[in-house]
Amino acid sequence: MKQVCVLGNGQLGRMLRQAGEPLGIAVWPVGLDAEPEAVPFQQSVITAEIERWPETALTRELARHKAFVNRDVFPVIADRLTQKQLFDQLGLATAPWQLLADREEWPAVFDRLGELAIVKRRVGGYDGRGQWRLRTGETDTLPQECYGECIVEQGINFSGEVSLVGARAADGSTVFYPLTHNLHQEGILRTSVAFPQANAQQQAQAESMLGAIMQALNYVGVMAMECFVTPAGLLINELAPRVHNSGHWTQNGASISQFELHLRAITGLPLPQPVVNSPSVMINLIGTDLNYDWLKLPLVHLHWYDKEVRPGRKVGHLNLNDCDTGRLSATLEAIRPLLPAEYASGITWAQSLLG
Repeated sequence: MKQVCVLGNGQLGRMLRQAGEPLGIAVWPVGLDAEPEAVPFQQSVITAEIERWPETALTRELARHKAFVNRDVFPVIADRLTQKQLFDQLGLATAPWQLLADREEWPAVFDRLGELAIVKRRVGGYDGRGQWRLRTGETDTLPQECYGECIVEQGINFSGEVSLVGARAADGSTVFYPLTHNLHQEGILRTSVAFPQANAQQQAQAESMLGAIMQALNYVGVMAMECFVTPAGLLINELAPRVHNSGHWTQNGASISQFELHLRAITGLPLPQPVVNSPSVMINLIGTDLNYDWLKLPLVHLHWYDKEVRPGRKVGHLNLNDCDTGRLSATLEAIRPLLPAEYASGITWAQSLLG
């Protein structure tokens, strides 16, 4: 029996464990403060559900483990500075950017990048945290400790956001899902929509970019790449060296989920191209109480994370998929009154894509 230890025991680790069970793979999501003696890591392949972690007794032990897949890739991607440098080295399209080292640089930054500057912490900061949108005259609101610890990007005028989830095997072969359309609100992913066939030009560009990144890093497993859609093509926004929120639709909408695909890749199992036959919609449940009335609708798959419900916290997601886009859209309409009012705009957006 194959064994996998996942560094981190949040919802991604939980869903990796669920995906391992039918394959006969024992998956152990472990908290960062777990006692090393209590974790069966010696006989395991090691993976992670997070990009960066503090030094603890367990993480020190795992850092020396020869079967920690992608161990040396995590620090490169976890720091936005080295992540952006990687895009530049590979000649991949991204928003114009620079390191923000000093307060005195602001006039030159606006001269170079234009009127809207997006400041992001180099490490940490996700779901909209650790990011600032600044114009001339607003730079005093940026905390002093950000200088040297942040990058600044040009604010991009984009028409949409898409992500590509793909996987690479140890032999260098790659497979990809169709591009996913994403709606973010206040930096948090609210809704995703995926179709069996994506825009061919965008799909080809995205696969070429993510394939080049995974190859350059000798990466094994699932990686996600978020992009802005612009008239000139896709611009890479960010990478995640792991299974990703925008790929959750694959649990019910693809022949192989992103979680199973990741386990297959890191344990050396076959990695065929996943088959996607129908459109899918994923609704993130954020700070919303569990409501079993959702299950009255036959297309709804509930994935609940068993976390304490708090404002702004991802506590679950709903997956819906059907070949009939009319029925899918009607089910979204039926679920609208069963969700708080702030979900309405995401539902309307998904229906507009379904046509």
